[in-house]
Amino acid sequence: PKKQIIMSRFAQVKDLILSLEGDFEKFYEKGNQAAGTRVRGGLQQLKTLAQEIRTEVQNKKNAGN
Repeated sequence: PKKQIIMSRFAQVKDLILSLEGDFEKFYEKGNQAAGTRVRGGLQQLKTLAQEIRTEVQNKKNAGN
């Protein structure tokens, strides 16, 4: 069902944020430039995923479900 898909995507958001934690630390505390690149890429993925979830929520709201 749709609910499971949206909840699965929400879990993906949480997992993605947690996976970026180490790279954030490496970039901001140690100045590791490659980690900064990974952070930027991960944040782009997060943006895309969040937009997909937002669209699904809006569609469900507009459908009256």
